[in-house]
Amino acid sequence: MKKYKWMVILLNLMLLLVYFNHSVANKEELLKEGQLVLLELAPVDPRSLMQGDYMALRYKISDDLGTQDLPRRGYCVVRMDSSGVAEKVRFQKELTPLDEGEHLIEYQSSDVWNVTIGAESFFFEEGQAEKYEMAKYGGIKVDKEGNSLLIGLYDEDLKIIE
Repeated sequence: MKKYKWMVILLNLMLLLVYFNHSVANKEELLKEGQLVLLELAPVDPRSLMQGDYMALRYKISDDLGTQDLPRRGYCVVRMDSSGVAEKVRFQKELTPLDEGEHLIEYQSSDVWNVTIGAESFFFEEGQAEKYEMAKYGGIKVDKEGNSLLIGLYDEDLKIIE
C-alpha cells in the first residue's frame, strides 16, 4: 500500500508541474504574440501597508455601466484609436461576433458596480510611487480569446514608465 501512495503523490506532482509549465508557456506566448492595448486608468489609492507599494488599477472603460445587465463572465469589445488607446464598443457573452479592428478583453462581474477587466493591481519597488503617480494608461497584451496580461503602465505621451 505504501508503494501506491508514493506513486500517487509523484503522479500528482508531475501533473502539477506540467500544468504550471503549460501556464507559463501560454503567458510567454501572449507576451510575444499579443496585441498591445492601452486602457485609460481611473484614479485609485496607490498604497497598501500590508503588501508594500502597489497601484490598484481601475479602467475607465468599466466606468459608467449604469443599469447594463451584464453576464457574470464575458468579453469587453474594444476598438483602438489611432494612438492605440482602447475605446469600449460593447460587452458580449461570446467570443463572436467581432467586426474589423475590434479586440476582446475577458471580464468578470460580481455585480453592476464591480466589473474586473484585466489586471487589478501593479506592484513596484518601494520608494518608486512618485514615478507611477503620473500613469495615465495600463498597457495590456491581449490574444484572440480575450486573455490579457498587464505589461506596464504608460504616461500621457504613451511611453512606458520604467
